[in-house]
Amino acid sequence: MTTLIILIVLLAVIIGIPIVIYNRMVSLRNRFKNAFAQIDVQLKRRYDLIPNLVNIAKEYMKHERETLEAVIQARNQAQQAEKKVADQPDDPQAMQQLMGAEQSLTGALGRLFALSENYPDLKANQNMMQLSEELSSTENKIAFARQAFNDAVMNYNITREKFPNIIFANMFGFTHARQFEVEISEEREAPEVSF
Repeated sequence: MTTLIILIVLLAVIIGIPIVIYNRMVSLRNRFKNAFAQIDVQLKRRYDLIPNLVNIAKEYMKHERETLEAVIQARNQAQQAEKKVADQPDDPQAMQQLMGAEQSLTGALGRLFALSENYPDLKANQNMMQLSEELSSTENKIAFARQAFNDAVMNYNITREKFPNIIFANMFGFTHARQFEVEISEEREAPEVSF
């Protein structure tokens, strides 16, 4: 009778450990996917603000067509990369493409704002000032959302890599997740949008 109880307890432990690990991994994966959804909301807001900003700048910066087109092109590329990550935030390649696209967009916006310094009427435009303020606020929200996402990814990856979790994580297809990192020092700062 005691051997039977020992076998039942042993069997319950053997079956219970993978179930607990699996459920924990699902919970953590869903948390970092939700955290990316918060970034997604802010990135979409940013992508919606940029065409309005460019349209206002277009009126004043007629000779800067290349810069304005570069901003729109970078925005479109970032928006496409963001859609791929939104579908699968645990895809490291999609995350890498998004980081590169965001880096290009930040550079293009930086060039736009640097050139806008040469146009005092543009700087004084009320709509431009309001859009710039909204963009600046959105950049801050993106930074906070990115931090929350990176924290959730870190918790997921740490849990995934612990023993015996890693054995079961690999068996159940829980792969390493990539953080949304800033690649270059210029992007570590939100683009200056003061007018």
